Amino acid sequence: MLFFNSRKYAEETEKKRAKGRDQRDHSLTLMTVLGLLATFPPCRIFLKLRGKRVSDLAENHSRGAGQVPIIYMHGFRGSDYTTRVMVQEALRQKGDQRFLKVEADLTGRIKLTGCYTGDRQPIIQLAFKDRIAGYQAINYYLSFLLPFLSQKYGFKRYSAVAHSLGSPCVVATEMRYAKKKNFPHLASCALIAGPFNGVMYLGDIPNLNRLSESGRPNIMTPHYSYMLRHRRDFSPDIRVLNIYGNVLDTTNSDRFISVVSAKSIRYVLAPDAAYYQEVEVRGDNAEHSQMHDEPFVIGILDRFLGLDKIK
Repeated sequence: MLFFNSRKYAEETEKKRAKGRDQRDHSLTLMTVLGLLATFPPCRIFLKLRGKRVSDLAENHSRGAGQVPIIYMHGFRGSDYTTRVMVQEALRQKGDQRFLKVEADLTGRIKLTGCYTGDRQPIIQLAFKDRIAGYQAINYYLSFLLPFLSQKYGFKRYSAVAHSLGSPCVVATEMRYAKKKNFPHLASCALIAGPFNGVMYLGDIPNLNRLSESGRPNIMTPHYSYMLRHRRDFSPDIRVLNIYGNVLDTTNSDRFISVVSAKSIRYVLAPDAAYYQEVEVRGDNAEHSQMHDEPFVIGILDRFLGLDKIK
């Protein structure tokens, strides 16, 4: 299972959490139980017993299939604070401060606030309430949130901006539902600090794994092997931006994800992709928990999404 359990990572990311945290967050024990249930597909039936419960407090200016929303999502132990700066900058570029915020838990409770705008690229921010959700749990979140949003707002394609563990989940979800007509599909995806082939000391030891001249990793985790086997299910029409960090210490990593793990997705996606761009960020600003707020990263991201051309 791909997930972080680093005490240092937890301490650093907790410092970035917004003040005034929602007091209704689940207890750590309950989040752990829900995360485990979502991790094992046969157990998910217990999460579905009550069905979806939607609290819709949002304005809806949907114009249907012609819109391609940009959906921002976080990874393990993240929340809305993870993507907040990226969302704020996207709104500034658009000249419109309205966006749709989607909060959900693994039992199917969904809360919609803000506004789904009527322009071509509405902004959607996802916040997973069960913050310790691992790879399989985030995949489960996407399996019910994406079709729900697609049906409600009428879009067929979307762009994804994913940080950390959200990155391999976006790729794997597209592959898993590639042939599902009632599931929205990627137009483009921006992957930031993605652990595609293991997390340091959890399936990836610093400087142990290597990439061949063709970019193929010598050691592959089960999740990476899944993506490699299903690479033909990832449409070549999907535009891909992969941004990763290297703090230039002895680990060749962003302190949590090795360069080899982050770059390994190139071997899966780049050979067939009509557009694949890879950017390495170096130095202190390339640290894993800082990448999503780094102006240099956000500038590249917004150009990739075409937000810099709106005004």
